[in-house]
Amino acid sequence: MRVAVCSAQSYDRQFFTAANQNVGHELVFFDSHLCHETRRMVGDFPAVCVFVNDTLDVTVLKTLAMQGTRLIALRCAGFNNVDVQAASCLGLRVVRVPAYSPESVAEHSVGLILALNRHLHHAYNRVRNGNFALQGLLGFELRGKTIGILGTGRIGVAVAQILRGFGCRLTAHDPHESPECISLGVEYVPLEKLYAESDIITLHCPLNPQTYHLIDRIAISQMKRGVMLINTSRGAVIDTLAVIEGLKSAKIGSLGLDVYEQEGDLFFKDLSDRVIQDDVFGRLLTFPNVLITGHQGFFTSEALSSIAQTTLQNITVFERDGICQNEVKLDLLRAD
Repeated sequence: MRVAVCSAQSYDRQFFTAANQNVGHELVFFDSHLCHETRRMVGDFPAVCVFVNDTLDVTVLKTLAMQGTRLIALRCAGFNNVDVQAASCLGLRVVRVPAYSPESVAEHSVGLILALNRHLHHAYNRVRNGNFALQGLLGFELRGKTIGILGTGRIGVAVAQILRGFGCRLTAHDPHESPECISLGVEYVPLEKLYAESDIITLHCPLNPQTYHLIDRIAISQMKRGVMLINTSRGAVIDTLAVIEGLKSAKIGSLGLDVYEQEGDLFFKDLSDRVIQDDVFGRLLTFPNVLITGHQGFFTSEALSSIAQTTLQNITVFERDGICQNEVKLDLLRAD
């Protein structure tokens, strides 16, 4: 198929070109995001490949359908940026990559925990400036601490596997309990109990109406004072303004983010020579106990290779059979 690959970075070109050698699709890469202003750039492409920062609302989808697009191929697991109901009504099929490398995101999550706990980012800067004092760098052992895992899909399971090796007590909350997590000794508990007992809470749930702003003022009020909060799932799972209040009051002792509620205007771009206009994000950057990475949890060679292969396979299967097991259905509420 002739495929428009939107929001294409150099690494997208590298891994998709390599994966396509044995497949033979016609890939046309576009640097620009797909949005209202650019929706006509992908005219006459039967398949459009998009990422998390592309906009596929009803306006964009109507244009794609009129231009002859039949397939939306997400090169990611999440699909909250796609109006799936509108796509279905317009006859557009939507496929995704449900699992590419859960270990990549899981390891990044644990990396954020370790960096925040042992102040590695501060220590790095201090040593480079000739400051070898240890004041302000005190951490704690993970062994014996209670970790609350919100969402136990593939990534949540991988996080549990890693943290079990640290000797942590693992609790979790998910509407669907994972037998694999249970076999690891994970205890499923109500949200209120998870909030009250966890020293660290790490989020690995999809974004849907049930999880939107799941971490809000009420949830934060139920947490331990000084709790560490990690989010590598979806930005809008947490209410950013509520989290800022929690940081100011010291209810939240540290915060690690790889995603952000309004990341579409920031992430995957070099804005080092500009003034960032997002005042809420700017406020987050003022806290010394906040560590933010720019949605790089997935960014490993293994994950990128898997993403490219699965995306192209989805397109091949759709072209051949007209159906695909990785199609996003209207009732699909879980993501990994």
